[in-house]
Amino acid sequence: MKGLSKDRLWSIAVLTPSIILIAVFVYGFIARSVYVSMTDWGNDPAQALALDPIIRWVGLANYQELFTGFLQGRFRQELISTIFFTLFFILGCLGLGLGLALILDRNPKGEGLWRTIFLFPMSLSFIVTGTIWRWMLQPGGGVNQAPTLLGGEASTFGWLSSTDALWKFDWNKLPLLTASVVGLVLAVMAVRAARSGDRTRTLVAAACAALLFLWALFIGPNVKMLPAPELHGFNLALIGIIIAAVWQMSGYTMALYLAGLRGIPEELREAARVDGANDIGMYQHVIFPLLAPITLSAMIVLGHISLKIFDLVYAMAGPDNINTSVPALNMYLTSFRQNQFALGAAIGTILLILVAFVIVPYLSSQFRTEEGHA
Repeated sequence: MKGLSKDRLWSIAVLTPSIILIAVFVYGFIARSVYVSMTDWGNDPAQALALDPIIRWVGLANYQELFTGFLQGRFRQELISTIFFTLFFILGCLGLGLGLALILDRNPKGEGLWRTIFLFPMSLSFIVTGTIWRWMLQPGGGVNQAPTLLGGEASTFGWLSSTDALWKFDWNKLPLLTASVVGLVLAVMAVRAARSGDRTRTLVAAACAALLFLWALFIGPNVKMLPAPELHGFNLALIGIIIAAVWQMSGYTMALYLAGLRGIPEELREAARVDGANDIGMYQHVIFPLLAPITLSAMIVLGHISLKIFDLVYAMAGPDNINTSVPALNMYLTSFRQNQFALGAAIGTILLILVAFVIVPYLSSQFRTEEGHA
């Protein structure tokens, strides 16, 4: 074509098949799943697997059923479990990974061996990790028998079967809690924008925060999503899943932090010591701020892994353990065991939205940063 160089034509020819395949098999299937989630496909068992099923458009009815339906309490508990799992999983991986990196950064004897040992769990699949930890967390063996080595009594804690829960709250309070948390975040953003002198952002964030607080104060207490209280909280059976996930992924964060530590110029450390900083002050004011971008990147990667976790839970606790279930597992069972394809697609779409909340702001900030450096 006139005006296009040979290299550009080759680039277009090489990239076009990939673009078409991604458009069809990624974004096309996402669009199809979103469409299916707004139909009643599978609600009638007689039509679910029919060759030419009768499918009707129902709008957001499946989403309403998931959040307010009497029979969907399992999904709502799974959402809460996912939030707690994500929180503890990220904190555990970041804390353990940073601690291991700080130790290795001091060049201990056999550093290469230790680094390999810490990274090894990452080479395993979640299925293998889940099988190993399922054996170790059996009620009558493994970790529960460890106290007997010191002369104590064996523990009886049900690592994967406990029905106890902490920090319970009524699902009807969710809109009120959500508005309060988002309003608080917007208020913090307004304060930070005011300090940086961005007047427009300050006014917009402050106005949105004020509206949310007013809604939470006068309207939120009267909002009822369910006719009766429904308590959800942090199931203690998730602790075993969290330990296994942290064991597998902390090596990844260790590698990231160790690379960051080794990339800090020694001159900066020497300058901090010359200025009178002790070890704590140097880490607080020099090293940890320089590691902040690595922490953000690790949080994004770990966050999206935790939101769509499936195989580890399946291998450790099985598909029918409600106390450890997560939305991805429910989506699989709803779609392929119960043949409720529309409801399963709705769960998948909610997971997609949750992952997008994590990924899109990060990609947007990275894109703006690259444009600023261009």
